[in-house]
Amino acid sequence: MTTAANRRWVLHVDLDAFFASAEQLTRPTLRDRPVLVGGLGARGVVAGASYEAREFGARSAMPMSRARRLVGAGGVVLPPRGVVYRELSIAVFDTLRSRVPVLETLSLDEAFGEPAELAGASAEDADHFCAELRAEVLAKTGLVASVGAGSGKQIAKIGSGLAKPDGLLVVRPEEELTLLHSLPVRSLWGIGPVAEERLRKLGIDTIGHLAALPVTEAASILGTTIGPGLHRLANGLDDRPVVERAEAKQVSAETTYPTDIVALTHLRRAVATSATAAHQRLRKDGRAARTVVLKLRKSDMSILTRSTTLPYSTEDVQVLTAAAQRLALDPLEVGPIRLVGVGFAGLSAIAQDSLFPELDSLEPEPSQEDPVGDGVSEPAQEPDRRWRPGTDVRHPDFGHGWVQGSGHGVVTIRFETRSTGPGPARTLDEADPLLDHADPLSSLQ
Repeated sequence: MTTAANRRWVLHVDLDAFFASAEQLTRPTLRDRPVLVGGLGARGVVAGASYEAREFGARSAMPMSRARRLVGAGGVVLPPRGVVYRELSIAVFDTLRSRVPVLETLSLDEAFGEPAELAGASAEDADHFCAELRAEVLAKTGLVASVGAGSGKQIAKIGSGLAKPDGLLVVRPEEELTLLHSLPVRSLWGIGPVAEERLRKLGIDTIGHLAALPVTEAASILGTTIGPGLHRLANGLDDRPVVERAEAKQVSAETTYPTDIVALTHLRRAVATSATAAHQRLRKDGRAARTVVLKLRKSDMSILTRSTTLPYSTEDVQVLTAAAQRLALDPLEVGPIRLVGVGFAGLSAIAQDSLFPELDSLEPEPSQEDPVGDGVSEPAQEPDRRWRPGTDVRHPDFGHGWVQGSGHGVVTIRFETRSTGPGPARTLDEADPLLDHADPLSSLQ
């Protein structure tokens, strides 16, 4: 039984709309404007959306073309700048470690912590500590963090999600089960879309419904490996420690299908689904991958594994998915498939040149036998230009800036950094010999 003396407080710190917020921080003209970060090509995907863009319905992982239509002409679309995000992430975590030495980082923008000084503390003390932590992150990095606090990781993560944007939620011990059991079952960490659908068909819609089941029934529905653990979490039992996270050697996702896959077209769709899920884990890990692994379990339970290594590390979901689909084997030749998994290995920290570097230049080619999309041909790729929108530049007379647009022999540049406030826009000759590419990190000055 938990008493006040041995009460633990676990925190979940999550930076609000991190990629877009980093752009608004270093490019002050964009503050309070709808910003989309991601691929600019015909098949580009949203990597991050500001809260102003989310008000229009835009969100991460959405096709960029759709997000642009939702946001309208007032939206600003920028390519990701991984080197900037990583530098800001380091600054945030360094700030957190000054008060919480042990952090379990989940991605570039979120982490768990269990401050030693909060052991046995009251909810009021936890609230005060978290408020100070949020203020310190804002003062030292310029970024807004939402924080959730509770007796374990599960409730802390739920708390930060409910606190967003720019909020703090400390869940008191006596309120945890009431809050937890009122939430949709999908809110439980570990319940994905397949498990959610399986539970929904059984009339289990909330975490409370899952908690009320006998543990044996939860194991029968969700599997003997994870079912009992999820049942414990649903009942508010979460004693998992906060520990420094070891670097994973591979991220992967796999799905077992209720009906065997017997057609190549269906297999490719399944591969895309697993690749998308694995990519979400890769992106949250803040890394890029070079090796793609496809795992197929046949109906006779034998396993087929194939892999390919790209010439560069990338975090581009389109490139990684296309590589995985090229590994697919025709079920008519190898036999029915019951499980499809995609893994990414050869992981590395995302650098400037490996975060969506090919979104505009290496669109995957659709297969002639299995066309991608609705059959409409893709527009020809725009010829490479020296000054792409979002490029960091420098001019000896005007300082650091970023390209807003170019064409017809001229380029429009907004000259500003984090510390300048909204800067002036100037239109220069594209061939101006004084205009040069700049280190994106200079925008943090």
